[in-house]
Amino acid sequence: MSSPAYFRLMASVFVVPMAMLSGCASYYTHYAMFPAENSAGETRQVRVNWQSAEYPEWWPGRNQATTMKLETQCSDRVWRIADSSHDSAGDCGDGIRACGDPSLDVLAATGSPATAQSSCLTVKTPQGGGRVADVGSRFELLVSCQPARATLMKGGEEVNVDYIRPSSVAYTVYARKVPRGSLNARLPDFDETQCLED
Repeated sequence: MSSPAYFRLMASVFVVPMAMLSGCASYYTHYAMFPAENSAGETRQVRVNWQSAEYPEWWPGRNQATTMKLETQCSDRVWRIADSSHDSAGDCGDGIRACGDPSLDVLAATGSPATAQSSCLTVKTPQGGGRVADVGSRFELLVSCQPARATLMKGGEEVNVDYIRPSSVAYTVYARKVPRGSLNARLPDFDETQCLED
């Protein structure tokens, strides 16, 4: 068999099975909504969500997940909680975390400005997994920072950038897992009328 024909045959041997297996992943939406105080002491809803792709046990690769998005009702601040598999992970430690922004955050324990090496939000799983793909229906969220200012001026308008209150004791969060694209995968909405009233 000539070399070009041999390489075409070998390519088909590997490419066809991979194409057949590419549809083996199951895709899910994960989310949680829970009440908590922000740093100003106001009761707010906090929403966390992420997406995952899960593969059968025989699949050679690992399960994958997006970053975890954390939002607080009535606030424009959006946190992205990442692990080492994400390009946006930053350099503030191991595991699942979100790094501080020196212009926006201070360390709750000291009041000093946070740095890019400060871990402001940390997620821990009961199993001790260090990737978002390991996060299940229950996890702990430790908040170690607070906003330097609860409001900022953007485009001549004052906007709220407050977020979930720091605590030395981690928040216990219970998340739902539903097939992506299903009716139940729609994220719960914030009640914006409460923001107008405040």
